[in-house]
Amino acid sequence: MDAIQQHLLDTYRAAQRSEPAPPPPGRHDRAVLRDLYRHWLTHPPTRRTGTSTPSGPPTPSGV
Repeated sequence: MDAIQQHLLDTYRAAQRSEPAPPPPGRHDRAVLRDLYRHWLTHPPTRRTGTSTPSGPPTPSGV
């Protein structure tokens, strides 16, 4: 199910329950991306040191 189909289903459910319709998909995308970028600028990712890596060849099951 894509975002438009989910939105239509949510809108239908809201109408059946006499609730306000949800906002359309993508309405807040710019604000979310802007906030994430600002957070990244103030809290840049740090490189972890001393982390262990698995040794030996990977198993077929991925475990």
